[in-house]
Amino acid sequence: MNESDTKQRDYYSRTASHYDENHLESDPEHNFAAAILAGLLDFLSVSSVLDVGSGTGRAIMHLKRMAPTVQIIGVEPVAALRAIAYAKGLLPTELLDGDATALSFEDGAFDVVCAFGVLHHIEDQRRALSEIFRVARKAVFISDVNIYGQGNFMKRLAKRCCHALHIWPVVFFLKTRGRNYISSKDDGISYSYSVFDSISYMKRHCRSIHPIATRSAGSNLLSTASHVAVLCIKEGPHLS
Repeated sequence: MNESDTKQRDYYSRTASHYDENHLESDPEHNFAAAILAGLLDFLSVSSVLDVGSGTGRAIMHLKRMAPTVQIIGVEPVAALRAIAYAKGLLPTELLDGDATALSFEDGAFDVVCAFGVLHHIEDQRRALSEIFRVARKAVFISDVNIYGQGNFMKRLAKRCCHALHIWPVVFFLKTRGRNYISSKDDGISYSYSVFDSISYMKRHCRSIHPIATRSAGSNLLSTASHVAVLCIKEGPHLS
């Protein structure tokens, strides 16, 4: 585990007692995304779901209420967050110790694998995405940020230009003075990420992909959506 990963886990251990208070109301996009996923489970004929980076079990508990016949488990590396989930009623067999970059499951072990607000907290996002897609049989559902749609118009324009010129990683590296991550009181350690950075990878591994703005946005999601969910269908209905 590198230094930034250690700082991230230390942050969540320190703030675990206030995790729900700080995030349940301030992250409405993930509540919306979880509702969308719950509505898709029957459509995709899902019998099992893995939630990666479950925190205190918010998504697991929501999906269990909405789909009581579906097997839903999660993985979360921070023991303090798992402890809160257990106190809320989740069983240790429902929320396991686990790392998104090294999932201890067989290929295609779950019909759907989901992650809510997780990838922008992981340095090796490609490895985590590879693991998520490896253990998913039918579909992957990612809800996360779109850094190119955040900020005022000029900031968004500047970031999109850097993205188009393939120099955004260098700009972010310089912006963070070589750390390559941002540390904040509200969100701990976060890395540069946009769900659109993963679109080409998703296309290579899926029959169809379906981006959805989870906060108010214009018609061009890359330019205007600060948060986006993406349904990636590997096996099942072809919607493209």
